[in-house]
Amino acid sequence: MNGSSVTVLASLARTVSTGTWYTLLVDVSGSTIRASVDGAQVGSVTNSLVANGRIGLQTANSTASFDDLVVATSGTTTPPTSTSTTTNPPTSPSTPPTGTWPTKTGDVGLPTGTIPVSGTFDGLMRRYCCIGDGGQSESQDPVFELAPGATIKNVIIGAPAGDGIHCLGNCTIQNVWWEDVGEDAATFLGGTDYFVIGGGARSASDKVFQHNGPGTVHITGFYAENVGKLYRACGNCTNSFQRHVVVDNVTVRSTSVIAGININWGDTARFTRITVYGSATICDKYNGVPKGSEPTHVGSGADGVNCFYSPSDITNL
Repeated sequence: MNGSSVTVLASLARTVSTGTWYTLLVDVSGSTIRASVDGAQVGSVTNSLVANGRIGLQTANSTASFDDLVVATSGTTTPPTSTSTTTNPPTSPSTPPTGTWPTKTGDVGLPTGTIPVSGTFDGLMRRYCCIGDGGQSESQDPVFELAPGATIKNVIIGAPAGDGIHCLGNCTIQNVWWEDVGEDAATFLGGTDYFVIGGGARSASDKVFQHNGPGTVHITGFYAENVGKLYRACGNCTNSFQRHVVVDNVTVRSTSVIAGININWGDTARFTRITVYGSATICDKYNGVPKGSEPTHVGSGADGVNCFYSPSDITNL
């Protein structure tokens, strides 16, 4: 990059997986520039435009984490092995979700109410039930409350499901199925990154995923049927944040809206590999408002600013 001018010197097409670390290396010697990904060379070119300047890392239509960034003026050409303690979330299935519902292995009641989760909770495909009234009344208790950094997996949530799952911080929800969404399937309250991987939900008259806190919700490999909105960034919570959602490899059936965001707060929604049975609005745009008021709907559709997708990203059946 030279000012606002971008020149691609070399590129490499490569399949990458969500939640996987890759080693990037750029070696600049005079006007010769060599680059590699995990040891596979991208290219070796000569260009005099980069005789001086600064380094930068950039993504396009996606999000990424960068760790153990090392800049060496000479000698070291291989970055050290990452010592990050970040737990990489599992990857999404490569094929579109079909909506095949899992068979429960047993039933678990909730005699003491909400189940707190820290670390990793594996439900072994048991069905957990019941809490709340099954309706849209506010402030129902969740079935599970996840501490920051917690993972819940292999769970079926029966009805009434109250307010589903609450994530108090970063969390991973893997292969969790909601038979009948009550108030919301999951609510993201605080943190920076939340991962929903696999699973599915039925019968959400309003929302499946409610995003109240800051950060990014990643939804991949998920199936939704007979729902209002798959995702909604809160438009009138007590605290207003810039929120983001990344939706990939998701199938929806009888769904009104896939994602609703607040453009006046800088929210973004990105969509890839979306399969729609029937019709659905991909991205609804609102202006968020203070608590006590109702957000204003201001438009729908891709715009390259807040809603990112192209026709090839959407399959209508």
